[in-house]
Amino acid sequence: MAVGKFITLEGMDGAGKSTHIPNIVSQIESHGETVVCTREPGGTKLAEELREILLHKAMHAETETLLMFAARREHIAKVIAPAMARGDCVISDRFTDATYAYQAGAKSVSVDKITVLEKWVQDELQPDMTILFDVPVEVSIARLASARTPDKFEREDAEFFEKLRNAYLARAKQYPTRFRIINANQPLKTVAKEVKVTIEDFLLRI
Repeated sequence: MAVGKFITLEGMDGAGKSTHIPNIVSQIESHGETVVCTREPGGTKLAEELREILLHKAMHAETETLLMFAARREHIAKVIAPAMARGDCVISDRFTDATYAYQAGAKSVSVDKITVLEKWVQDELQPDMTILFDVPVEVSIARLASARTPDKFEREDAEFFEKLRNAYLARAKQYPTRFRIINANQPLKTVAKEVKVTIEDFLLRI
């Protein structure tokens, strides 16, 4: 059975990661790969409905975590696993690292509980590469202030974002062979160039 590759994009709200997705897709497709582009929470009809609840309804942090993994289970079963079985390259705007950053890092949900859910929902599935778009907290907040109507996570305070950033950087340090950190506090063209080089290096290794 063919096995595709799995790339995830992570970063705080306002880091600008979503801006680069079209170029990443085009770059990978230019190498003859079929790309499936998706996002979390979301990716399926049910998971998108859960996304609306997660982004806009207040709830206990552990309830939030459980719903995140419910959406993720559906996402893996209906989108990610079938695509990888076909040999496609899957690009997901966020995955489980976001749960460790948002719910564990910023909201103090037990890492041990998240790890149990991760194993149950994903089995051995992990991204082949994760690109972390990193910006200082003040930059993230400033960008969000001029963006669309914020969701509940985007309305959090500076302390929340500081914890969030630290959690992401800790994950990158914990898994250095998987993570690639991009300094997203640079001109857009500079960030795009770094992303292109990162993707090209990945494609040369597969």
